[in-house]
Amino acid sequence: MKDLSGFTLLPGRLDPSAQAALVDAVLTAARTAPFHHQVTPGGKAMSVEMTGLGPLSWVTDARGYRYEARHPLTGEPWPPMPPVLQALWAELADPAVPADACLVNLYREGARMGPHRDQDEADFGFPVLSVSLGDTAVFRLGGLKRTDPTRSVRLASGDVCLLAGESRLAFHGVDRILAGSSRLVPGGGRINLTLRRARPA
Repeated sequence: MKDLSGFTLLPGRLDPSAQAALVDAVLTAARTAPFHHQVTPGGKAMSVEMTGLGPLSWVTDARGYRYEARHPLTGEPWPPMPPVLQALWAELADPAVPADACLVNLYREGARMGPHRDQDEADFGFPVLSVSLGDTAVFRLGGLKRTDPTRSVRLASGDVCLLAGESRLAFHGVDRILAGSSRLVPGGGRINLTLRRARPA
């Protein structure tokens, strides 16, 4: 599915074995870069647990939103990004300039992500590539203004979507996950991987 906004959905882009391998890779990385609830500059804890992969990952605290090269709790560099993710980026996003950040969001039952725009990167010409693993998410996509109309899209395990073009700065979020719709993630829930190019090319 592709519309004029530049939002592209590739249902089932990753087969079950690739999904399982990615979940294993993420959970292995989380042993040294643990999932944790970050806090917004306003002091509100996010319901989603987060970690990261690659040279950089996104963090939030009282100092604001930004990309950092080290895990905020351990002080250690983020674990490397699995090659399969870089290959997916090269195929679908940009073959010449690699992604340098992969945010890993863990949605347990009841977690959500309010409407927001991804705007902490240096160059909005690079898309955001999202990989869904585990429980289905009810994803909401809007426009360039918070008040623009929105539409709801279900993102199932193995789905890949791309926010490019006009949709690159569209407001979007996750209303809820459909608990129990997948058994892929141990303990239930959804893992969302979002690849970005945070630094200038």
